[in-house]
Amino acid sequence: MTSAVAAPAAEAPDRVLRVIAVFKFCKAALLVVVGLGALQLLDPAMAARAQRWVAALASSNDRSAVQQVIAYVGGLSPHRLEAVGVGAFLYAGLFTVEGMGLWRRKRWAEYLTVIATLSLVPLEVFELTRTVTPSRLAALVLNLAAVAYLFWRIRRRAGATNTRPSQGTFEG
Repeated sequence: MTSAVAAPAAEAPDRVLRVIAVFKFCKAALLVVVGLGALQLLDPAMAARAQRWVAALASSNDRSAVQQVIAYVGGLSPHRLEAVGVGAFLYAGLFTVEGMGLWRRKRWAEYLTVIATLSLVPLEVFELTRTVTPSRLAALVLNLAAVAYLFWRIRRRAGATNTRPSQGTFEG
């Protein structure tokens, strides 16, 4: 027996949506590494080993960036390191959920990504006012481009739903 209702045509994968999802996955992976690193530094032996490794790296590469990282991490208390680790894992979880939802073309993921990304823009702008770096500027531009595209998709879909003729209503 065949059905009189045709199956909806499969939507072609949206490459831009996939790129945004991969971007979210990369951010999640980076945050997992940061979280693991922060939690590893709670172990005094690991912290000493990391300081020796970073000191050797600082003598062979650009000292200013490495020294800033050493000064920042070295000044963190164990409680702060733990908070950085947990916070990094929480954000990694959020980015993973966003990425999975976007990869599967879920509407809720588009809304979640727009809201979550826009909520962090003031912090990114604040960081840029302190020090402009190419990486900070690139992160802000990429995040705003992703939000603009997702907002366009949401608006386009909303416009398409509003222009469809109403079904099941009786006019007469």
